[in-house]
Amino acid sequence: MSSFSLAVRDSSTMLRRNLLHARRYPSLTLNLLLTPVMLLLLFVYIFGDTMSGGAGRSAYIAYIVPGILLMTIGSTVVGTAVSVATDMNEGIIARFRTMAIHRGSVLFGHVVGSVLQAVISVVLVGAVGVAMGFRSTDATVVEWLAAFGLLVLFALAVTWIAVGMGMGSPNAEAASNNAMPLILLPLISSAFVPLHSMPGWFQPIAQYQPFTPAIETLRGLLLGTEIGDNWWIALAWCLGLSVLGHRWSKAQFDRDPK
Repeated sequence: MSSFSLAVRDSSTMLRRNLLHARRYPSLTLNLLLTPVMLLLLFVYIFGDTMSGGAGRSAYIAYIVPGILLMTIGSTVVGTAVSVATDMNEGIIARFRTMAIHRGSVLFGHVVGSVLQAVISVVLVGAVGVAMGFRSTDATVVEWLAAFGLLVLFALAVTWIAVGMGMGSPNAEAASNNAMPLILLPLISSAFVPLHSMPGWFQPIAQYQPFTPAIETLRGLLLGTEIGDNWWIALAWCLGLSVLGHRWSKAQFDRDPK
């Protein structure tokens, strides 16, 4: 077999391994998935009228769903960091290093498996949003495809970061704590309120982070609002985080065990 065929075979095996783990132990994914769902229910049904500024819950759910979808990705990949840290702590990664398999396949299995789980989680949370009244009637087929592509690319970017966090953590608990910013950053973005409604000193904190341009781009694609420069800033964040996370993860994987 050629080296490419071996890489594909080993990567498929590792992907199947991680999907089987997710299926056998779904509690972690379900617990992380509950966070965006509970926030969606809380902000729409409890705070919706107040947060909408009088426009009503239907207007606010249209505003909040794009941010919740990006938060869902951030929540889901926390499980990836925990899974990678568990593999590192139990010694299976060290065992994989000694086996005659393609080295990149181990990371590939975690990353692709996590992206698939993130996409499924986004679909489930999106279905909850639709059941609550979210509608995107103005989006064209091209805009829907662009929105889906953005979600996948963003999931890929934060997954690589989560893999790096998992490999650099001494145990699963530390990995969960290290990956917590992936859940907290959407809370200080434009997911729940517009940037101009925030205090002036806080606006740069909310603006110059990866979630805000991605949320504004997704919101513009689904609702027809102004996107401006957010689309290329979001893409730059996704590509930059993907490269950084890949290099970080690979460097830790290639490092000789202590």
